[in-house]
Parts: sequence; C-alpha cells; structure tokens
Amino acid sequence: MSLRARVAIAVGVVVFGALMIVAAVVYPTLGTNLRAQNDESLVQVARQAPDIAGKLKETGALGQLVPFGNALMQILPEPTDGPTNGFVAVTDQDVGVAYGKAKPFFSDEAYGGVLYRIYATQFPDQPGVLVRVAQPETDATSAQTSLGWLLLVLVPAGTIIAVVLARLAAGRVLRPVGRLTEAIERIRDTGDLSAPISTPGQDEISRLGQAFGAMTAALDESVNAQRRLVADASHELRTPLTSLTTNLELLAEKPDDPSAPALIAAALVEAGELRALISDLVDLARDGEASFHVEDVRLDLVAERVAARAAERAPDLRYKLDLRPTLVRGDPDALERAIGNLVDNALKWSAPDGLIRVSAACGTAEVSDEGPGIPAEDLPYIFDRFYRSAKARALPGSGLGLAIVRRVADLHGGTVEAIPQRQGVMFRFSVPEIAGEAPDARGVQ
Repeated sequence: MSLRARVAIAVGVVVFGALMIVAAVVYPTLGTNLRAQNDESLVQVARQAPDIAGKLKETGALGQLVPFGNALMQILPEPTDGPTNGFVAVTDQDVGVAYGKAKPFFSDEAYGGVLYRIYATQFPDQPGVLVRVAQPETDATSAQTSLGWLLLVLVPAGTIIAVVLARLAAGRVLRPVGRLTEAIERIRDTGDLSAPISTPGQDEISRLGQAFGAMTAALDESVNAQRRLVADASHELRTPLTSLTTNLELLAEKPDDPSAPALIAAALVEAGELRALISDLVDLARDGEASFHVEDVRLDLVAERVAARAAERAPDLRYKLDLRPTLVRGDPDALERAIGNLVDNALKWSAPDGLIRVSAACGTAEVSDEGPGIPAEDLPYIFDRFYRSAKARALPGSGLGLAIVRRVADLHGGTVEAIPQRQGVMFRFSVPEIAGEAPDARGVQ
C-alpha cells in the first residue's frame, strides 16, 4: 500500500471517529433538550388553566379533553381513580396532586395508539381540581429522528469526502518525495552520483532532499578522490617495481657479474622507496579516522622530538629551535608525522651545512630551510597527492609527504601553508590551541 493511501485511510479513520463522537453526543443531547422544552411548554399551558376554565364552564366542556395550541388540556373537578371521558384513566397519584397530597409530575402514557407526555398539577388556589396537560411525544421524537437520519448520512459521507481530500492533499504534499525517490532510483540504476536532486523549498522534505544531495555530492567527491588515488598510486608504483624487477632479473641471469653488488644496492634502494610509498599510501587512504586518537598534546615537545631525530640523521646541517609551550587537542602520532614530513622536506632541499629553523608557539609549528625554494607556479599544487615539481623528480620521495601534512591539518581543524622566503621556504602548520599549564619556553642554537 502506498504512503498516500495510508495517509488517506488514516485521515478517514480519524474523521470517522470524530464524527461518531459528535453524533453520539449531539443525538441524545438534542432529545434531552427537546424533552425539556416540551415539559416547560406543558407547565406554561397549565398555568393558563384559570383563563380556560371559565370558557369551558360556559360551553359545558369542563372535564373534557380540549385542544390548546399544540397541547391538549383537561380540567377535572373532584377527580376519582378510574377512567375518564376521552383520555387516559385517572390514577391515585393524580388524585393526590388534585388535593395537594402529591407534587405535580410528568408521565408518559399511551392513548389511542399515541404516546403522550402528560403533566398533572393542581388547579391554582382550588384544591380538589386536577389539571392535566398533554402533548404527543412524536413532536419531539420526529425532530430527533430527522437528526438521526441526517447524522447517518453525514458520517459516512463526511468520511468519504475526508478520504478523497486527504488522498489529493497527500499526493500534492508527497510530490517532492516522489521526485526525490525518482532521483535516488536514477542514481541507483546509473551509478551517477553527480545527478542533480532538485527539492526547492524550506520544509522538512526539501531539507531532506538538500541533505541527500549534499551527501551524494560528498560521496561522489570521495569516489573520485579514491579513483584518482588508485590511478596515481598505480602510476607511482610502476616505476620502482619496474626498476626493482629489472635489477633482480639481471642478478638472476648473471649472479657472478662484477656489477652484482651495485645491482643489489640499487634493488635495496628501490625496495626502500617502494616500502615508504606503500606506507604513505596506506596512511593516506585511511584518512586517519580508524585510528584517530585525541588527547592533549604539547606541540612544542612534538617539534623538539622531530628535530632531535633529524639531527641524528643529518648531523651535517645546523638546527635552530624556538619552542614555546603550546597545548593542542589532537592525535599525537598524526601531529608528529605531519611535522616530521615538514622537517624531512627541509632536509631534502638543504645544502650541506644549511640551516633549518623549527619553531612552535600558539598552536603553530613552523619549519623553514635555506634551499632553492618553491617556484611560484608550483605553490598551488605542492599539497596535492603525488605532485612533484620538475626539480623534485630527480630526488627520492613519493610526492605524498605534504599531502599527508594537509590531511592531518584538516582532521584537526587546522591549516598548512607554504610561504616563500628570500632564501628557501617556510611551512606553517597551525591547529587550534587550548589553555593549559606548560613549562618555560626553550630555545636551542
């Protein structure tokens, strides 16, 4: 069953229930009100008995049932228990009322096949005289019956009309849902995540469509990025694999060749580059989310550890540290990897006895070198995956180091930028700083 049909049925059930409740209240209420009105009219007619009694005496009709408007009146002097002329019999209670021994009362009696509502009371100021006023109850029941038939027609008719209107309204309201469903089915059938999803408006359904459109756009971007990563990775992996395979084939053909040590050394270098490339690829493909561990991190201590390891690997360079206490919130391993990649980049481009500056303060780490710098045409692309400038292609590296730095910055809500210097380049890596106690600043020359 479609959603439109379910909405229409639900509305029909609600409307039917509401109409039934109204009918159950209105129908008996109308009967009660009509009965009260008839009783009051009988009392009013009985009060006019003194005016009518004189006329009845003149005509000799006293004691008979005479019409009075819509009612009938009977005045009985000295009534006795038993039948009367042309109307229902007198009861003991009627006699009691006539002599003031009982209070006026209402009763329902049938006479001549007609049900009457009868009011019995004492003639004003004349004990022993009974006044009875009657009116057929069909006058009240006919109006109630008419209402009953009307309600019997209106309840189902109102329910049917409500169902039809709800079905039409649901079709109009759910039309954007239909368009959204068609767009989703089209994406499912074609696999085209870039297909547009149009849901104009500001209501909940429009917001749902806009959110779904944003989701498919993000998914499309992710899929395209994955495809680019696979394509770039296959291209970058092909070169070291080809070189490694060639060297190993030469060794297999001529194991006693004098150039075997050189081939083995070259193969080891290619294997190392391949291992580093695969490690960078795995780390970059994870997006850092699976193993992302957040804690308070002293960014200055991270920079100090990275600089110490760099000094051990490249002791022929000079290092200048300007480290000030700064506390950030993030993954310590990811932050260390990012700053390490910046320092490794500086090592790669520094000449012997070159100076590398490492500073940390206010949630920002800066690494600068005195190398050849970055050409202006390469600056917009240096953080892209596998991008390597013409100068860098002759040097070892995968082209992923700076891309990893940018990914770490993005994960921490920070930024990274390359700032050309008069000699060399400075990389500025910034993440949000948090308040915290820290030791005094340290500087190393």
